[in-house]
Amino acid sequence: MEGALADLGAWKTDHCSLTKALEVVGTRSALLILREAFYGTTRFSGFASRIGVTDRAAAHQLRHLTGAGLLAKRPYREDGGRTRDEYVLTDMGRDLFPVIVALMQWGDKYLQDGTAPLHYLDHETGVPVHVEVRSESGDAVELEQVGVRKNPAWSAPKAPNAPTTPNPPNAPNAPKTVRERPGTAS
Repeated sequence: MEGALADLGAWKTDHCSLTKALEVVGTRSALLILREAFYGTTRFSGFASRIGVTDRAAAHQLRHLTGAGLLAKRPYREDGGRTRDEYVLTDMGRDLFPVIVALMQWGDKYLQDGTAPLHYLDHETGVPVHVEVRSESGDAVELEQVGVRKNPAWSAPKAPNAPTTPNPPNAPNAPKTVRERPGTAS
């Protein structure tokens, strides 16, 4: 950590990009749906069956990833059938490919019994591919070589103003308050 970030007790991780990313793809089913999309799965039934979740869970996750912009719906229709949607990766979703491959490679190295179940390779040359951290000049960079400093071009988003109540609570058009009975809170 460099500059003002060197004193870890003097700053907070507010607005962390990792936190924001995990809000979008931080569940097992989200990552597995993305893996399947990278493998070429596009149909709802394919996602649900290949990752071993219920239709309801698959539908929820597909809605979530589509709403977040990682997948897009594309209509299709089989002969004699009705029009349905399939799910395709957007550029935003495709940009997660190195993340998924890096997690798989980590799992291959530390969680398999010495042999990776799949090899990832350049389709045309057959040469294995792997993910690593590199500088803009193309040099491999190890953890101990990485510095972290505040980006002077970034500024924290402004907090939204506190909402104002248009009508006092007892005004004629004020929304009704619903009170829960003790022991019924969800």
